[in-house]
Amino acid sequence: MKLNVSKFSELQQRIMTGILGAITVIASLMWNEWSYFLLFFLISIFSLWEFYRLLGIDGNSPLRTFGTFNGAFLFILSFLIEKFGFDSKYYLLMFISLAGAYFIKLYRKADIKPFANIAFTFLGVMYVGVPFALLNGLIFWEGNYHFEVVLGSLFILWASDTGAYFSGKNFGKRKLFQRISPKKTWEGSIGGGIFALCIGAIWATLFPILHMWQWLAISAIIVVAGTYGDLVESLFKRSISIKDSGSVLPGHGGFLDRFDGLLIASPFIVVFLKLFPSHLF
Repeated sequence: MKLNVSKFSELQQRIMTGILGAITVIASLMWNEWSYFLLFFLISIFSLWEFYRLLGIDGNSPLRTFGTFNGAFLFILSFLIEKFGFDSKYYLLMFISLAGAYFIKLYRKADIKPFANIAFTFLGVMYVGVPFALLNGLIFWEGNYHFEVVLGSLFILWASDTGAYFSGKNFGKRKLFQRISPKKTWEGSIGGGIFALCIGAIWATLFPILHMWQWLAISAIIVVAGTYGDLVESLFKRSISIKDSGSVLPGHGGFLDRFDGLLIASPFIVVFLKLFPSHLF
């Protein structure tokens, strides 16, 4: 029997989808590296496909299949390099692969703005593909598979979103960025930040793979970068006059709606941990 989610309120849909999604993510991360790979490989593909679909709504013609393929290829490449220790020189294959966009557009006579659409194709790989690929550098922490850093970052991100949602709903008065996201408030952002820092501190005591200060720093990065990630995606959606990036996740919209904070936060977390690894302190 098919469940009709439309009969539930938006909050109920949000909670149910969030619980099911969290269980799936937690189980995949904790099972092994291959279950992690399969889940996030699929999420990256769906997110890329969704991004290019939205660009098409605005009258653009990015190379949807080509761009999605390259994002997926980058994810696979980074996974193999991090897991098996392949030489990082294999990343150079991406330049050859991406160069195919020029040849494809050269033979598409109907495209009146080929270079603009090539740029949009590359943007999808940079905006969506790269952040997901960078997760492989966190999941294989110091050469071994460790779910703690990625899962902890996701918990902190969820805590920030949840805290901001309920704080803003109950106490929100001062607009954070009204031009882009009228519903966001400073009170919501502060509430989300406090909740995220609390989860980061708890995670540090449960999984001391990183120092307490590193978990708190990651929490701060996620609060700031995650908020900007949400605003960036809101800017994108407003530019094409849509409310949600999709409807595949009831109560949450599309994959970009659910992972927008991670797309901006992921590079900052990776850079921070690579520059300030645990063994230095």
